[in-house]
Amino acid sequence: EANLLLLLFLSGSMEPGFKRGDILFLHMSKDPIRAGEIVVFNVDGREIPIVHRVIKVHERQDGEVDILTKGDNNYGDDRLLYAQGQLWLQRHHIMGRAVGFLPYVGWVTIIMTEKPIIKYILIGALGLLVITSKD
Repeated sequence: EANLLLLLFLSGSMEPGFKRGDILFLHMSKDPIRAGEIVVFNVDGREIPIVHRVIKVHERQDGEVDILTKGDNNYGDDRLLYAQGQLWLQRHHIMGRAVGFLPYVGWVTIIMTEKPIIKYILIGALGLLVITSKD
């Protein structure tokens, strides 16, 4: 199954490995999640998924796994980011694992979101280009 997902990096929590504006390619396979992998996870009550590294994996008797994550650039683990009282992520929280990335490509989106004037200048310039290129 080739379900590849793109995710734009918006925070600096994984620097220097990934920076703001990098675009990540994500894939969710059935392979066991291992410590050291970079995963994307959702936390109940948060809209934006988080991309951090798995630092601990505990396999339980019932076959479920407990996963603990941390941003490479963060001091502590992610337990403060999880839902209140939640100490571990489970498999259903994980949306995908990073399989590759494109540096800086996402900056266009970040700039256009944070500085809307740039978007209008770009659209205007493209419009002018279209008008003036018709001979």
